[in-house]
Amino acid sequence: MKNSAPIRVFLVEDSLVALTILKRILASSPEVDVVGTAPNGVEALERIPAAQPQVICTDLHMPKMDGLELTRRIMADYPRPILVISTSVNTQEDSRNVFKLLQAGALDVFPKPNIDSLSDYEHIKHELINRIKVLAGVTVFTRHTSRAAVEPRMHSVSPKSKPELFSPKPVSNSQFPIRNSPFSLPKVVAIGASTGGPQALYAILKQLPANFPVPILCVQHISEGFLQGLVDWLAAECFLRVTIAQPGEFPKPGTVYFAPERQHLQLDTQGRFITISTPAVSGHRPSVTALFQAVATCYPRSAVGILLTGMGRDGADGLQAIAQAGGTTIAQDEQTCVVFGMPKEAIALGAAQHILAIGEIAPMLLNRIFSYRLG
Repeated sequence: MKNSAPIRVFLVEDSLVALTILKRILASSPEVDVVGTAPNGVEALERIPAAQPQVICTDLHMPKMDGLELTRRIMADYPRPILVISTSVNTQEDSRNVFKLLQAGALDVFPKPNIDSLSDYEHIKHELINRIKVLAGVTVFTRHTSRAAVEPRMHSVSPKSKPELFSPKPVSNSQFPIRNSPFSLPKVVAIGASTGGPQALYAILKQLPANFPVPILCVQHISEGFLQGLVDWLAAECFLRVTIAQPGEFPKPGTVYFAPERQHLQLDTQGRFITISTPAVSGHRPSVTALFQAVATCYPRSAVGILLTGMGRDGADGLQAIAQAGGTTIAQDEQTCVVFGMPKEAIALGAAQHILAIGEIAPMLLNRIFSYRLG
């Protein structure tokens, strides 16, 4: 078999140390070719057209033009898959800014390498090269949007403002037929996602009202150090409360819970959260399948499972468990997935009762849950 040409990568990084490490990592793989570098967004825009990269890696904080403005310009003028390589930060403002790049069109985030040992180097090398290989196969499209349209809409949840509520009206199930018994009242929503997941979660959660009457449990595959930033960003963008699940806590309506980093999210016999560090499932910890299986056990016939964009097959077996327990299962369709891996595997198993575009998932949830409560 003839070897394919290496993936053409362009690096935008103002730190000489970080740039040197990144170039060394990528040079170790015959599947990747660094075709250009720039210390800021201004010079990157000058050099990218001639370099014709397949993937662009950019930092967030840079002089002259930062990663956010660069991402906007790239997506408007010559769209390419963009990987954000940034230090995982603890301040809410910087955390949100990292995810604003995803909102502007970047596809994924990765921690800036800080090599402390040989084992760290090998792990980072493997993860970064795999991430670039995944993104190289993604097709992105030009975004003809104004800055105002790209900037996040901030929804305050302080006592001084009233969050938007959903006023239920009689609805028909003709658009979203329900296979389960009409007596099966949904009590929980479980969502799993990987590559492209933050954008997909945003698309769903921003449509849900503050009085959404069931809890939402999520597993998002994301590089270590970025989970809190994802939570902060979604909390600022959505009407729902967004947090990281705590052991011993009962899931509450109107709240979105994420599995903690490096731990599976489970439920005990009373329905309280437990977090465990057992081995990875389908190569991941936290695992979507581990959460879905726990939900299927704790909420038979009353769970909604949703499997979103992502590489691999994590979540497919778990979605099947929810379906077999009598719950409702949804897979994101191929056209709106960044990577149609996890949903495709679930569909192949026959685990997905509904295959929906990302924009159709929240309306179905509102239809299904509020229609039951209307009787």
